[in-house]
Amino acid sequence: MPALTSHRPWILPAVVATSVFLQLLCLPGEAHADDVWGGTENSAGTEASGNASGDTLSATAGAVVYDRSKNGSGQSAGPVAAATGWTPPACWYAPTYTPEELEKVKVPVWEAGSTGNEWDTEQRKTYLNEDDHSKDFNKDKTGKGYWWGSYVNKSYPPGWDSCTEDYFWVDNGDAPPAGIDNVITPEILAGLAYNEIRVPSTKVTLAPAGPTKVNLPTWAWLDAAQFKPVSVTASVPVLAMEATTVAEPVSLRIEPGTADAQVYPASGVCTFTNGRIGEPYAAGKATQTPPCGVKYLRSSGDGSYPLRATITWKISWTGTGVNNPQALPDGEFGGEQAVVVQEIQAVNR
Repeated sequence: MPALTSHRPWILPAVVATSVFLQLLCLPGEAHADDVWGGTENSAGTEASGNASGDTLSATAGAVVYDRSKNGSGQSAGPVAAATGWTPPACWYAPTYTPEELEKVKVPVWEAGSTGNEWDTEQRKTYLNEDDHSKDFNKDKTGKGYWWGSYVNKSYPPGWDSCTEDYFWVDNGDAPPAGIDNVITPEILAGLAYNEIRVPSTKVTLAPAGPTKVNLPTWAWLDAAQFKPVSVTASVPVLAMEATTVAEPVSLRIEPGTADAQVYPASGVCTFTNGRIGEPYAAGKATQTPPCGVKYLRSSGDGSYPLRATITWKISWTGTGVNNPQALPDGEFGGEQAVVVQEIQAVNR
């Protein structure tokens, strides 16, 4: 299991590596509560993400909470890959610390003196203003707002290091300052939930059972009970903001693993009908054309063909203030299975 890390770019004076490490430990970045130190996930599949500071883990004010109780499960379940170049939100800003919490983060760094006097002086002016204590981390506003900071997607997609704003104060009920990109929104939460979607295995049932034969149609279908819509909800409770991302299976693409094959239908794409794909094989259908399947035109010899089955999932989201489903890029999840193809043995008398 990878170590929990927090990342945020800063323009620092030239300092030794240890000072940079000390500063990084005190900066916000997304982390899951069960990544390190034995965090828990309840029976409903709800998990909070928070920040690491030093050797302890605390869920910060803007921690994203995931409800995965309606997600796909099982050892064969896996994440969908966007059919386009879409990537999940890379970083965002959300409530992070109360005045007292930010003080506990900042003051030890200043007292260590490892980040340089010039840097420390500017930081003290920003958050404390020691000359007249006119700021004092906004302690006079305790309970009336939060210091907001940046969070980083744990998978570090492109742009994860683009949230470079220092902590800024937002009163409860107010919008963040204008001009700051990537402040948390339901759409960002929907993208984070997309990244947590898990869908069932794509292994299809093939028939007739056992090795298939050259020039005989092989029927393919999926167990309808496994392929139902799945969803994940991501929320920031302190903002009463949430988004639910739903994935619904729409089609199956079959790639036989060799050019010496014919797929059914000709496009190789079988659509979901009445909650299922394909039709189960039954005795007497060996020579019929299956609604979903493949016919191999050449033996696989001593080996097998790697048939690949890929399901396309239609993905959309709704959330706070957004009641009509909004489209996200389709997702795909596929896998391979070996298919042995034999010649039909004829007996001459």
